[in-house]
Amino acid sequence: MKSSKKFTGIKRVLALGAVTLAAVSLQPVSAQAAPTPVVGGTRAAQGEFPFMVRLSMGCGGALYTQQIVLTAAHCVSGSGNNTSITATAGVVDLQSSSATKVKSTKVLQAPGYNGKGKDWALIKLASPVNQPTLKIATTTAYNNGNFTIAGWGAAREGGAQQRYLLKATVPFVSDATCQQAYGSDLVPGDEICAGFVQQGGVDTCQGDSGGPMFRKDDSGAFVQVGIVSWGQGCAEPGYPGVYSEVSTFAADIARAASTL
Repeated sequence: MKSSKKFTGIKRVLALGAVTLAAVSLQPVSAQAAPTPVVGGTRAAQGEFPFMVRLSMGCGGALYTQQIVLTAAHCVSGSGNNTSITATAGVVDLQSSSATKVKSTKVLQAPGYNGKGKDWALIKLASPVNQPTLKIATTTAYNNGNFTIAGWGAAREGGAQQRYLLKATVPFVSDATCQQAYGSDLVPGDEICAGFVQQGGVDTCQGDSGGPMFRKDDSGAFVQVGIVSWGQGCAEPGYPGVYSEVSTFAADIARAASTL
């Protein structure tokens, strides 16, 4: 629960020790567990979101290009040459023999990132992934309505990484409403909130960090509007999920990608 002290957001990345694949359970482990599946979600179909990427440090991401993954800044330790990350793509089942696995070569963390706001990063892969990419929003035109969230993170607060990709739908939450929950910890200029504020029950969770929040554009194509960033617990009533607002950084992301 939120205390009277300054709120410290919980980043939605799994600890390295928690990345081991767990048997999938779509039911709470106890009566006190957060609502079940992402929390409140269902399994995604193979090929439904082909741009989704799982990163070996316990984060998600999306193919910005076939050789660059867009993820969260807090998922990486800085910028520079980096061959320690493995990206898994092309499957909803992380144990599938048809998964594409590619090592990283470089990482670019958002310039000026200090743990609050600016929560984006790019990971260059050693070779292209033959899957469709996810375009990013360049204006705020799509920062409204209902969004899709997807990831292999915990299906309940405190749970383990999932073997299968889960998906859910969450509604836009205004900055004013989100600030009622998080106060000055929210950076409304570069963060966007989504979730069922009153009842909770559907949300991203630990291990979903860096994954995309997206919706259909006017042409019916998916467009990314957010990057999973942080929140109070998972799917708790009164606390929507907080996402890095992609449109705010679209030009910076494009410039950074051109240097990789």
